[in-house]
Amino acid sequence: MEQFKLGEMEQKFADLIWEKAPVASGELVKLCESAFAWKRTTTYTMLKRLCDRKLFVNKDGMVIVLMTREEFQAARGEQFINETFGGSLPQFLAAFSRRKKLSSGEITELKKLIDSYEEDNHG
Repeated sequence: MEQFKLGEMEQKFADLIWEKAPVASGELVKLCESAFAWKRTTTYTMLKRLCDRKLFVNKDGMVIVLMTREEFQAARGEQFINETFGGSLPQFLAAFSRRKKLSSGEITELKKLIDSYEEDNHG
């Protein structure tokens, strides 16, 4: 089980929690019954999986976000680059841009990100 990889239904479930959190676990059961036609036990099984991955916590019947959607996406991207490109962002960008040409807007945005990073870490 990869911490930052979710199956299709896990992703839909996580998105629902991120949208509604903090949410009472009983309310979450009702939301999942309506959205996914899940039984109570299915909701709690899925919730436990995502709590085990440290995305959420079910404390005193209240489901709370431990990792925001943005933090999760960043971690998932980092994990992918580490596993696939040995942690090399330049190798990833080179492979990506071979198949999909970057627009001038994307290039400008990447340059701004790099400039901002350099200012934060060297300025």
